[in-house]
Amino acid sequence: MDIFSVLTMIGGLSLFLFGMNIMGQSLEQRAGGKLRSLLGKMTTNKAAGLLTGLGVTAVIQSSSATTVMVVGFVNSGLMTLKQAINVIMGANVGTTATAWILSMAGIDSNNVFVSLLKPSSFTPILALIGIILYMFCKSTKKKDTGMILLGFATLMFGMETMSGAVSGLSEVEEFTNLFIMFKNPFLGVLAGAVLTAIIQSSSASVGILQALAITGQISYGAAVPIIMGQNIGTCVTAMISSIGANKNAKRAAFVHLNFNVIGSMVCLILFCIYRAVFAPAFLDQSASLLGIAVTHSAFNVFCTALMLPLSGVLEKLVCKLVPDNDKPESDSELDYRLLTTPPIALKRCYEVACDMAECAVTALRDSITSLTDYSPELAEKIRQAEDKTDHYEDILGTYLVKLSSLHISEEDSNEAAKLLKIIGDFERISDHAVNITESSEELIEKNITLSDKALSELSVMLNAISEILNLCLDSFTNSSTESALRIEPLEQVIDGLKEALRTNHILRLQQGHCGIEAGFIWSDLLTNLERVSDHCSNIAGCIIDMSAGNLNLHESLRTFRNDTDDYTNKFKEYSLKYALEE
Repeated sequence: MDIFSVLTMIGGLSLFLFGMNIMGQSLEQRAGGKLRSLLGKMTTNKAAGLLTGLGVTAVIQSSSATTVMVVGFVNSGLMTLKQAINVIMGANVGTTATAWILSMAGIDSNNVFVSLLKPSSFTPILALIGIILYMFCKSTKKKDTGMILLGFATLMFGMETMSGAVSGLSEVEEFTNLFIMFKNPFLGVLAGAVLTAIIQSSSASVGILQALAITGQISYGAAVPIIMGQNIGTCVTAMISSIGANKNAKRAAFVHLNFNVIGSMVCLILFCIYRAVFAPAFLDQSASLLGIAVTHSAFNVFCTALMLPLSGVLEKLVCKLVPDNDKPESDSELDYRLLTTPPIALKRCYEVACDMAECAVTALRDSITSLTDYSPELAEKIRQAEDKTDHYEDILGTYLVKLSSLHISEEDSNEAAKLLKIIGDFERISDHAVNITESSEELIEKNITLSDKALSELSVMLNAISEILNLCLDSFTNSSTESALRIEPLEQVIDGLKEALRTNHILRLQQGHCGIEAGFIWSDLLTNLERVSDHCSNIAGCIIDMSAGNLNLHESLRTFRNDTDDYTNKFKEYSLKYALEE
């Protein structure tokens, strides 16, 4: 084996790893909402969690990536430790899918139809289809499909190149002696763990082992311990990702480590006993690509079957390894680990935005209460809610900008843009809550009392504002287009109420029923209330446009307002409901 073969092997390895990475990312990208939906079905049920981990890992081709996601979920409170254990176990089985795909490279037959199953036969066709989809299609989903095919073609081409380059190693005595040494089970486990820890992917590590198996120098006796070690090495990624996380997230990472270490050690002991007692001849036979895939799957299925009934014991073990302490932990609202899976990160952003919406709307409702039942404690509560809403806007805005810079689907990109706009409107609603509270304080400090007529008119306005807030919160948190469509006609009624209340106050001023100072406060109060309805309208517009798949924000709302009888009917309904008494 000369220097050119070494360079070819390095090139093949690079293409193999790159193709695996691109294919995994593109599969995840293409899955999009389906992946989000799948992860949303996680329950405390062991079977459901197991299948979820298996399915997600089979899609993204990496148990390490799945486990990092799980650590992020636990850290963000999206998943309990008990749920995480089942998902992690499923991930170990799901990661075996890659080895089965790669084993197709070992197909060897003179039959034309069987030969067509060999990747080298159909990979060029997939690459051609992939490049056409990627270069000439405008649809994001088609481009992602093209990248999946290109990633797979690159992966398989790298595998073929690497296998061809290492085939000459069968004649190198040092290489043969190396794998004779790995027949020592403990050295084999160590070698598998170190290699996998370096490249941080057990799927890729198994693929490299399969490529080396082409030489015929790797026996089953050497391959089995190496596969065991690969499961231990893949835990490095999750352990690194748990640095800085809360204690439950650290426990999730330790679950992955303990699961693989315990499973590998049990299997290693059984393997050594079996080899010593029976001395099976097949352990000295050369391992095939298919044989390695079968071994990898059998090992992981056995470990899962062994540990699944003991998940409760595993939970207690990691709780002892990472004990509780008296120091309170900060709540990590948005975990940057989730950015490895943009659809899940976006789902988390929406959940945090819903908390922000609830906080802002509650602050506004409390400010309305302060107009008739003011207390310093209530005012402080409103200001704290406004500070909290500002905090939400800061962290969500930063996170969503970071998320938008990633390679995400058009649908997710539009959703991120919608959230960025909507959180600004909710933040402004909380600002208006503070402004209304300040108007209440000014009325008390200056000992100003509004006339009975003014209070009666204000109550109509406040009832309308209360309803539009309810509709706004429901439309956002429940993605209710029906509620969103009721907001615009009500907002127009509120605009009319504002002008009517302002005009009526001027008439009272002229008649001497109200003072000038009360007029300034009255004007500020009406302006803040009307602007709250404007922000509700903005939020409704985003929701309606997104439900219609319209990128031009508010176009659907304008169409609804100008071209439908539904808007006219709702406007008449609210005009009657919130009509002022003569």
